[in-house]
Amino acid sequence: MPLILGHQPLEMQIDVPERPSHPLETRIPCRDNVSAPLRTPVDCMAAPAPRVVATSRRVWRRTGRLATVEGMTLRFHDGGTFRVLQMADIQDGPEVNRDTIRMIEAAINEAKPDLVVFTGDQIRGYDPAYIDTFLRRRGENPGARVRLVTEIEAKLHGIHRRIAARRDPDLPPQDDVVTMDDLMNDTRQKVRDTFSAFLGPVINAGVPFAATYGNHDFQCGILPDEQDDIYREFPGCLNPEADAAGGSPLAIEPGTFALPVLSSDGSEHVAMGVMLVNSGDYAGKPEENDAQYPRYVAHSRGLDLADSDGYGTPSAEAIAWLGDVQRTLAERNGDGEPVPSITFQHIPPQEFYDCLTEVPAWTPNAVEGARNYAGRCYVLNDAVCRPGSRLGEAIGCADENVGEVDALREAGGYFALYCGHDHKNSFVGHVHDLDLGYAPTCGFECYGPKSRLRGIRLFEFREDDPAAYETRMLTWGDLVGRYSGNELRVFFEDHCVTGAATLRNELRRPQVFATVALTLSTGFAAIVRSIARRLRR
Repeated sequence: MPLILGHQPLEMQIDVPERPSHPLETRIPCRDNVSAPLRTPVDCMAAPAPRVVATSRRVWRRTGRLATVEGMTLRFHDGGTFRVLQMADIQDGPEVNRDTIRMIEAAINEAKPDLVVFTGDQIRGYDPAYIDTFLRRRGENPGARVRLVTEIEAKLHGIHRRIAARRDPDLPPQDDVVTMDDLMNDTRQKVRDTFSAFLGPVINAGVPFAATYGNHDFQCGILPDEQDDIYREFPGCLNPEADAAGGSPLAIEPGTFALPVLSSDGSEHVAMGVMLVNSGDYAGKPEENDAQYPRYVAHSRGLDLADSDGYGTPSAEAIAWLGDVQRTLAERNGDGEPVPSITFQHIPPQEFYDCLTEVPAWTPNAVEGARNYAGRCYVLNDAVCRPGSRLGEAIGCADENVGEVDALREAGGYFALYCGHDHKNSFVGHVHDLDLGYAPTCGFECYGPKSRLRGIRLFEFREDDPAAYETRMLTWGDLVGRYSGNELRVFFEDHCVTGAATLRNELRRPQVFATVALTLSTGFAAIVRSIARRLRR
């Protein structure tokens, strides 16, 4: 079948039947419930040589960085099933950890998903690779306020900061004196390299994907709107171009959009909705951030990124959109009924605490709440949580409740909200007529639980009742093995202490408490013996 790429035809055999097509269009063979035309721009005369990523069952086609996907349709299989993988908190730099890639590859091979959803913090924005353009908060100058931990990590990796200055064209260029445009272009390429690495297994498997954003993605210096453009350079990306002016009722901002899943009968009936919401990053406004910066530096958590204003929330437009998009889909179906829908985002709302039970501070494995919930200890409420749920850390919600859960209930149709953000949590609870759940981190360059507990969440929906879905964790321990390639790093990430509350949480872990008690008692016994020997002399 001839493919036209930059005015040059390329003959290629793919395992799909011939059909009449636009001369610049070919169908991408994916799983048998997804098809998509891929258009190659005719004005890319200087485009790089075409790259083909292929497996035995499916082929993605792209031309350098100019590949886009249009009109991709998600549809239930003939058997009435649809599978989704949620990947949370990859949180890595340009050289993505090999264990993270192995995890993604193994999960895709095991699950054979129809869609992959990335729920934020794909980018480790505070990675030393981005030190020149790092943004602690929006509205700051790139690279102006780099945290101390990043500076130290950069020195350990031999990374030297470059100075942004206007280059004199009459003088020879210097490696350490560049323009801000140079630095930003370097960061764009690093972001592109990061995406290319963790999307590789997804693209090779021919699985479409969608991504929303967390509180660390933007900190590399490239904001979500531009990251959206970079994602769309990769084949299979379903992130639409958001248009708050009314261009598409299914997408209003980067990271907030709807993916309709159509019926298996071949009709245009929307059987289920997969919604992604941009849950924001940090609270506060740029001018307020500037005023409180000295307080941030002096704060006890000054080495961390969550400053004294706490985390952000979905925009008011996103909250209103949750109802608007249901009305749009109901009108499309013609029956006026809300469409059964699941929502994915990064930061959890406060209602996630309703899946927990407050307990005394000495309760084993209890965790202390954060910010508004500080000073109280919690364990999972087994009466509302599914078997296999795990609570490994405090729920990192915003200080403000913007009514998202209420909006989901009032809109109708929504049956679940799943988040990431809190890397050690993997519980699912049913409260407020909704399932509220987590996927833990699937990355190995950030804090999180033991290697064997890091993983990717699998969902299987049935067309006749999407709300009666099945979900389970595909963990490193189940898919690959007990240990990762760097267990020493994982050990420190698992037992990371950032303050008094996390220290107390560690001591509530029975194994940690036993180890500390044994160490202290052994040391005390040694001191007593030493004193006794001196006295006998």
